[in-house]
Amino acid sequence: MMKIKSMIGLSMTGLVAVALLASCGAKKKESTSTTKLPDPTYKVDKSKPAWQSDKSKDNTLTWYINAEWWNKKYGTDLITKQVKKDLNLDIKFIVGDDTKLNTYFASGDIPDIVTVLDPNTEVARTANKWALPLQDLANKYDPYFYDVAREDTLNWYKLSDGKTYGYPNYSNTEADFKSGKVPAKDAFVIRQDVLDAIGPQDFKTPQGFISGMKVIKDKFPDLVPFGFNDFSGGTSSLGDIVQDMLGVPVTNTDNTYYDRNLDEDYITWLKAFRQVHEAGNISDDSFSDNNDAFKEKMTSGKYATMMVAANVNQGNSLQTWLSANPNKEYIAIDGIQSTKGKTPTLSQAGLSGWMINYISQKTKNPAKAIQVFEYLLSDYGQILTNFGNEGDTFNYIDGNKEAISWTDTASKIQSDDLTKWQNDYRIGEFIQFGHDRFKAYNKASYVKAVWQQQEWGQKYLTPQFKMENISPDPGTQEARALSAITTKWQTTLVSLIRAKDTAEFDKTLATFKQFQKDNKIKEINVTRDKNIKQNMKKLEEK
Repeated sequence: MMKIKSMIGLSMTGLVAVALLASCGAKKKESTSTTKLPDPTYKVDKSKPAWQSDKSKDNTLTWYINAEWWNKKYGTDLITKQVKKDLNLDIKFIVGDDTKLNTYFASGDIPDIVTVLDPNTEVARTANKWALPLQDLANKYDPYFYDVAREDTLNWYKLSDGKTYGYPNYSNTEADFKSGKVPAKDAFVIRQDVLDAIGPQDFKTPQGFISGMKVIKDKFPDLVPFGFNDFSGGTSSLGDIVQDMLGVPVTNTDNTYYDRNLDEDYITWLKAFRQVHEAGNISDDSFSDNNDAFKEKMTSGKYATMMVAANVNQGNSLQTWLSANPNKEYIAIDGIQSTKGKTPTLSQAGLSGWMINYISQKTKNPAKAIQVFEYLLSDYGQILTNFGNEGDTFNYIDGNKEAISWTDTASKIQSDDLTKWQNDYRIGEFIQFGHDRFKAYNKASYVKAVWQQQEWGQKYLTPQFKMENISPDPGTQEARALSAITTKWQTTLVSLIRAKDTAEFDKTLATFKQFQKDNKIKEINVTRDKNIKQNMKKLEEK
């Protein structure tokens, strides 16, 4: 999903909020007793969703989402109109950035529901100081929540008091990875017409990759032979994405932290990329282009090949190119493979998911708030938010409740009028509790341009649960040092690929290694090792 860039930008939340939360926590007990919660005004039935029993009117909730790009309209499109009707609920969405979120915590005036995008932040890690336990809310108001929430996800987000405060979207379990319903998102792709014109090439080995890019340049001098995602605040698709392509391990054999950036296989490929750049087959613009510029070039087919990350996020650009050039689509092929025979281990959202939703202790309507969680997690809510209303926008195929097709009207609007699709329907965009397994009911949930790419990588998807959220606590000395190392690596990666020769490459890499030592990488890895063990305990791994 579209998490990479957002998480990078929002990961600073904890750095700023830590002091505010510490202050908040000093004045409060670490959790709120259910005895403080008002009694429900309806009969609670564990076999029935509470929103069907709750006949209260004039309910209003304020829902803050720490993402300025979120569409905060409510009740004006097909999806939120139905949510409003079913729940007897008006939702006031507020969006913002870290500064706005911190202002809420500083004032103590925290909205009813809060959604953040990074489980590593202090906001998430100290949720027991400001949010309500979901188990307490479910027990008191809506025990049907346990029927729709996933036990693995609830356990993953339990804090030290044994209770769960946040619930994420796109939380994929081990079973989800094995189901075949989680699509791959990363791939090495090439334009079909370029592939047809250059004949057989070996893009799987470093030397073959270097040679293949030269062949492309000779035959297509107006194209950029090799492109990749923008570097804005990260490592593009040339960091962990390439490492996943190479099957670089995530831990040592004793389950201690493994420094993937210094992996021998990965360094060999970085040296190959340096040679591709030296030959003029990587544009210097690729290091300065922002996401819009990257997408614009993708839309116009400027790149002959790409290491593309999060292909769904690039879906509109890829589809626009495909629609205008039916025989020139970008297809995934085997490329950028391990020199040591390792199999790709492609990643997807793990148990931590992406957007994490909390119900604050300040809410005046905790019953309705937990109903929102239960409603949106249920099959009913998932079908509504992903596909709309049966008969109007979709139909089940041969009565199969897990096979869906658009109605002719919906299909035509999705294809011909994207603005109407987004503004009037809003299908697939109300995603705070979304999950890939429901989108898999209808292949056309995704644009056609990414289908082949998703299928190519599906067999390589590999959970990396034990590596999730292992960074030092925000605000600590180790966290500040890790932030410095991360930033240093982002610039180092660019410098390595742009190095004029091998000697400069080696010198740049040596400088980075020394920087890590100077910034206490050993102490940071001690914390990482401890957190890996805690994760494995949660996963009941031996």
